[in-house]
Amino acid sequence: MQTPSAGKLAAIALSLLVGILALLVRRRVALPAAGEAGYAPAKKKRRLFMMLGVLGLWLFSGLVLGLFRVERETLEVTISPARVELLGISTSTSVIVAWIVIAALAVFAILVRVLAIPRFQETPRGLQLVLETAVGAVSDFTKGKFGGRRNEALAAYFFALAALFVGSAFVELLGLRPPTTDLTMTLSYALITFILINYTGIRKKGVRGHLANFAKPNALVTPFKFLSEIAIPISLACRLFGNMLGGMIVVDLVYMALGAFSVGIPAVLGLYFNAFHPLIQFFIFINLSLTFIGEAAE
Repeated sequence: MQTPSAGKLAAIALSLLVGILALLVRRRVALPAAGEAGYAPAKKKRRLFMMLGVLGLWLFSGLVLGLFRVERETLEVTISPARVELLGISTSTSVIVAWIVIAALAVFAILVRVLAIPRFQETPRGLQLVLETAVGAVSDFTKGKFGGRRNEALAAYFFALAALFVGSAFVELLGLRPPTTDLTMTLSYALITFILINYTGIRKKGVRGHLANFAKPNALVTPFKFLSEIAIPISLACRLFGNMLGGMIVVDLVYMALGAFSVGIPAVLGLYFNAFHPLIQFFIFINLSLTFIGEAAE
């Protein structure tokens, strides 16, 4: 612990005093009922005192924690996750984490089916309503993008992918590197999409008809169309990998830049990048995948 100077002690005491006084004053500001005269100004005044109180206490916590920080941490980012020996086989930690997430999701599904929802109700409520809403949202979105074609298998695949994304987000909250920040994992997702694109095109037009698309409008564009086809899984994988890895790095950078004042702010950013950001990336991934699949079926 560092010995604080007189100036730092004064700053600690002042920030604590400002924070406590602001919160006490906020409590004493009367808030009229909604719709009455003076409601809006009183609410604004209470909000300002709340912000001032939180700011004062945040400065106080940062100054106090700064007394215990001895050395600055260094940020180390590796593109590829660490590898470990598993039964004599060199295995990526992202693969192991993905297995854990899949096993946890399987156990959760079994527990929900056996204990929480042993029988599905005609009118869904509680957990059944939440699950049916989530499944219906993915199914409706797939149907809306893919038209009236058969989409049950696609909806099931994308819902399983969404569950894996959410599971990976929870893993990151525990301090582990999520599988979605491994290029080999995102490439595997993109390759499945690539297989679905070509499978849909062949099922709709046949092998000859699907290959004939590469020669339209003339044979001169065939090499370029083959290159663009190969670029689809690469672009999907790199886009997802870059966005997910970038989100993880941003949180670490903010944590390191704020130093002792990293109370609260990295947690809020972490909530965004761990909860909302994976869902946004999943939405982009499924949107692009369905667009490519729909083009192959046209």
